Amino acid sequence: MEQKRFFLSENEIPTQWYNIQADMPNKPMPLKNPVTKEDMKPEDLYPIFCEECSRQELNQTDSWIDIPEKVRQMYTYYRSTPLVRAYGLEKALGTPAHIYFKNESVSPVGSHKLNSALAQAYYCKQEGVTNVTTETGAGQWGTALSYAAKVFGLEAAVYQVKISYEQKPYRRNMMQVFGAQVTASPSMSTRAGKDILTKYPNHQGSLGTAISEAVELARMTPNCKYTLGSVLSHVSLHQTIIGLEAEKQMAMAGEYPDEIIACFGGGSNFAGLAFPFMRHAISGEHKGTRFIAVEPASCPKLTKGKFMYDYGDEAGYTPLMPMFSLGHNFAPANIHAGGLRYHGAGVIVSQLLKDGLMEAMDVDQIETFQAGMLFAQSEGIVPAPESCHAIAATIRRALECKESGESKVLLFNLTGHGLMDMAAYNQYLSGNLTNYAMSDEEVEKNLANFSL
Repeated sequence: MEQKRFFLSENEIPTQWYNIQADMPNKPMPLKNPVTKEDMKPEDLYPIFCEECSRQELNQTDSWIDIPEKVRQMYTYYRSTPLVRAYGLEKALGTPAHIYFKNESVSPVGSHKLNSALAQAYYCKQEGVTNVTTETGAGQWGTALSYAAKVFGLEAAVYQVKISYEQKPYRRNMMQVFGAQVTASPSMSTRAGKDILTKYPNHQGSLGTAISEAVELARMTPNCKYTLGSVLSHVSLHQTIIGLEAEKQMAMAGEYPDEIIACFGGGSNFAGLAFPFMRHAISGEHKGTRFIAVEPASCPKLTKGKFMYDYGDEAGYTPLMPMFSLGHNFAPANIHAGGLRYHGAGVIVSQLLKDGLMEAMDVDQIETFQAGMLFAQSEGIVPAPESCHAIAATIRRALECKESGESKVLLFNLTGHGLMDMAAYNQYLSGNLTNYAMSDEEVEKNLANFSL
């Protein structure tokens, strides 16, 4: 059998991140100040984010940004992550397609989120920050930030979406093991949380709500900055280490992907794998590559949302962003893929979708767990519920190849293991999972009640 796993040597790990904003045919529209509605400059972001991340956020000129040496040294603890030819899954499906996956689950925290957490914690430390705050859904970003904060000597406070706080106690415990303070959101510890609970006493939380609380705490705490695990452009930038490695590894395998597939919550997962390859589509070198973002049918911001300026959080503390959104007041269903329960998409991905450089599909919850089960049985890895969305889409495409007889090369992002999600798998095995799909009418109704 041919080689199944492809690794890079330490010297081959990229030394720069790729900034797709510099090469986009149409640049993302500017962020707006939530109070004045004027275009934001980097210094307008300094009160919330560290300065270097603020500059990276609005950088539309530099295609390549150096990875700090200390961050790259930490990357070498777990990078390169393997590119794997999924022979077992191919055989199970009986498909002529060649299926590859980039396995980010091998990081110390079990997901791709550490790629940006280390960078953000490093920049905060360099700036003299002592405390960081953040939000988390399923807990993968919160775990990554908790660990990165400890690496660079920072104190971390994490607001975890309440339903995930209850559904995933071991992810909560992991954050606490790394020294973070973890609070279920919405909480009574912030004005944003109190307002939401006063209006909706049984509110189970959302990423938008948790962001509001984390931003408020950062504003109220001396020498503290807010960090975000997805959506924003500097987060997507840090995640391009994934795709840059995958490029080299696909060359080692002697193939180039026809289709690149990743799950979608706010965009960092998809961006990390897709953007480095997309630069070749933009340049015309590989025009035929398809880029597919896969979201839950219960939170279909790309497939059914509206492109508009919207807040990144429920309380309206963040900048206004030009994004595909369901409205920052959207309350997502309590699916187990907590990392994908977000109302909007990042500004870069939103512009790329508008321009037709990528596409989106939505998948029901039960189909994702069926895909996760098949993947576990054929490849020996239990995937996180978020990654199951990418697997489900890959299986769909591989079966279409089987019907047509086409031997396409499919590459997807396995961004996290599901070893902390066994309660969700237990729900599936017990027949207790439910599909939640938003109709066009429900989306329109929510947007009709939406206001800035």
